[in-house]
Formats: sequence, C-alpha cells, structure tokens
Amino acid sequence: MESTGFAHWLVVLVELVTAFALLLLALAVVVLVVTWVVDRNQTGNAVLRNFPVIGHFRYWFLHLGEFFRQYLYSSDREEMPFNRAQRTWVYRAAKNVDNTNAFGSSRDLRAEGVPFFVNAPFPDLGVDHVEPVPVTIGPYAREPYSHAAFFNISAMSFGALSAPAVRALSRGAAKAGIWMDTGEGGLAPYHLEGGCDIIFEIGTAKYGVRTPDGKLDDGKLLAICAHPQVKMVSIKLGQGAKPGMGGLLPGAKVTAEIAAIRGIPVGEDSQSPNRHLDIGNVSQLMDSIGHIRELTGKPVGFKAVLGGVEWIGELCDEVHQRGIASAPDFIIVDGSEGGTGAAPQTLMEGVGLPLHEALPALLDMLIVKGLRERIKVVCSGKCITAYDVAWALSIGADFVNSARGFMLALGCIQSLQCNRNTCPTGITTQNPKLQRGLVVSDKSERVFHYAKNVMHEVGIIAHSCGVSEPRQLNRGHCRVVGDDGLSIPLEKLFPYPKEQSTAQPG
Repeated sequence: MESTGFAHWLVVLVELVTAFALLLLALAVVVLVVTWVVDRNQTGNAVLRNFPVIGHFRYWFLHLGEFFRQYLYSSDREEMPFNRAQRTWVYRAAKNVDNTNAFGSSRDLRAEGVPFFVNAPFPDLGVDHVEPVPVTIGPYAREPYSHAAFFNISAMSFGALSAPAVRALSRGAAKAGIWMDTGEGGLAPYHLEGGCDIIFEIGTAKYGVRTPDGKLDDGKLLAICAHPQVKMVSIKLGQGAKPGMGGLLPGAKVTAEIAAIRGIPVGEDSQSPNRHLDIGNVSQLMDSIGHIRELTGKPVGFKAVLGGVEWIGELCDEVHQRGIASAPDFIIVDGSEGGTGAAPQTLMEGVGLPLHEALPALLDMLIVKGLRERIKVVCSGKCITAYDVAWALSIGADFVNSARGFMLALGCIQSLQCNRNTCPTGITTQNPKLQRGLVVSDKSERVFHYAKNVMHEVGIIAHSCGVSEPRQLNRGHCRVVGDDGLSIPLEKLFPYPKEQSTAQPG
C-alpha cells in the first residue's frame, strides 16, 4: 500500500511538473511570436527587421562580451582601463597578502611609455630610511595644513558612491593617515565617520553650499569648514574624463538623504553646469580663492584638466601683481585618462592632456614663474600602482591622488556599471540590496592596507634609487621607454626650466 501511495504521488508530481513545463513552453512560444511580429514590423533597427528574434542575441553578446573577455579571453596585460595584472596587484595590496611574482615580469618593458627607475649602485642602508616629511599647504591661510602622506583618496561624491563605500573609505583613510576628497556632492556624515582628514570640493553646482539659485552660500560653507576634519577647500573647474562638461546625477540615485546633503529635489535628475557661473576668467578664479580662504581660514586651491598651460602662466602673473599671499595654495591636475561614473566617449578619449604631459607642463610653468614652492601640486589620473605614484613624484608632484585604485581596494571588479545604479559590488549604487554586499569593517581594512602598501613600495623604489624618502625622487631617477624601444631619462625628456628673472613674488 505504501509503495502504491508513493507511486501515485510520484505520478502526480510528474504530471504537475510536465504541466508547468508545457505552460512555460506555451508562454515562451507566445513571447517569441509577439517578439517576431514586433521586430518584423518595426522600422528603427535593420538587424531586427531582417532577423527577428535572433537579432537580439547580438545585443546580449555585446553586453556579455566585456565580462567574458575579462575572465576568459584577455591576457593579463590587455584590458582597459586597467588590465588584470594591475587589478590583481591592487587586490593583493588591499588584502595585505604576498604580492611577489615568480619567474619574471609579464610586462613588456620595451613598450613605449613604460617607466622604470634608475637604481643606485650603493643604495642607502635601511637604517638611513626616513618617513615622508610633512608638506605644508597654505602658509598664508589662518589654518595651514601639514600632511605627510603622499598618496591619498581622490574626489568621489556621496551619491556617485554608496554610503557603505564612503564609510569604508573614511575609516580606512583615518587608519592610514591619508586624506579623503569629498568630490562635488557635498559633505555627508559618512565622510566624517572615520575621523580622517577631509578635502571639501566645491563643484560647479555648489552642492552642499548652494543658494536656491545655485550661488555660493557663505553660511553653509562656514558650517562645513567648522568641522576640524575639513582641512582644505578645492574649487573644481573640471575633471579628466569630461573637461568642460558638467555632471549628471540620475534621479534614481537622488534619495531623500542625498537630496538633503546636496540641496536638490528628491528623485530628479541633477545637472551640474559646465563651469562655475561666477568664475569666467583667471581674475575671477583668484577672487573666489581669496574670498573662500578669507572666509574659512583654510587653504584653498583648484582642480583642473589642462588643455595647455598658457592660462596657468596668466594666473601666475596675476599672483605677482596681487602679492604672493594671493596665490592658490594648491593645484590638483587631473589627466584626461581620469575616470568618472559617466561621460561621453568623445570627451573621455579626445579632450584634455593626459597626465604624463600635463603634470610636467604645469610644474615647469610654476618653476618658470617662481611659484613652485608657494603652490603645491597634486595629481590624479590612473595612478594605482607603486611605480605610477613613484613616476609622478619623480616628475615633481607633492601628492598623488587615486580614485579608482581605492575603488578596486573596496572590491570593484571593473564591471562598468557605475552609471546604471547596478554596481554588483555595492560601491556605486544606491540600491540597498546591492549595498548589502559591501561590509564596511572588512573593506575599511582593505583601504588601509592598500594605501600603506602603495606608500611602502614607493619607499622601496626610492631607497633602491639611493634616496632616503620618496619625495626626494627627481627626474634623474626615472627613465621612460621611447618609440624606438630605448629609454630616455625624464630630465632629458622634460628638462628642468630656469626661473624667469622677472618672476619675483609680490
């Protein structure tokens, strides 16, 4: 009887499964028929009109191709913007695991643009190595800022990043002793949570410090700068991936919290202007810098993408006319290879100077104008490994910022979903279900380890070159491979200029 009962229920189960399968099959047939009819009769797509239904596979393959290439088809050195070897190095540094390799480098050391460093025959002994010396920014501000760490977190806004991502960055930055740039999205409580030093960025929309008509609200800025963690203020003129273009925060990302922090309506697309409404020339930029520095007492500088440095020369001349105290306290130069959540491909790939050209051009102009010591230089643009950072220091940068390096440290897998609110790692999404995957306590430790390991390995490079700390690196310590496969010293490729005799600080 038991056997018969079991057989009965087994038959019932099979019948139900079969019926369900037939139902699904019928629905699939209906969907296919409807799709075929729609595709055949639409006029906007030739492929679908000629190949109904199966034409959709083309778009699925295009969408999935980037993921398959990443894991199955590309070699370790092929992908862009960051190849697997670069990402693996960051992952290992962030996890604080062994980052050594066996058998030899997989990097083509003869490829044009590859930097390498000139080791000394008799490098300094370990006992002579010293910690990076603090650099003072804004000596004429009421609250100058001294900071030792040469590798810091670049501008990334809350809203573009999730709350867990910002919290993890803040905690990790505090532990590593590095600063965190807020990006243009305003100051969130998550920036302050970890206790790290903060660079507050004022974007073209003036999020967080705006009046209803989009102008600077002095009272709101004073309230933000009253936080002791806020050490400097940066005026964003532009960023590498989209110079001369404002940003767009999709309405899907504008939660009530983000809207309150930025001072914008909930759930509506928020478009930043392509430039500050009150800054249309060098003189107005200087006026804004002076006003904000006098108002807040903090060092003030600006971030820009360079299409040339002639206007930097004009700015320097203006400084000499007004007096040395009027100079920007720092300049953040972003290379055109810099990243963003979303930007037109035309701007990403075709506008602005890359960092390897912009950084030396900026530094040389400041040297010529006699303002190199007065104006500190920060750079950003695909600097995620130790030799990227060491190259920038060799050129002459005082500090190096990284955004995507720290995103990789948080667990970014380069899925290219930043602009869709569908980031699978919870870093660049406001979807709570996806944010759940980012565990703050774990990722903050990875941020800390990544920063410390980058600075440690830059120190190894510096010591190998015979100097006691990384900021002592200069253009004589680095060579770059030319188009003939042979390397050229940086000091020959970018020779140090002479200061103009007329450039006397005011």
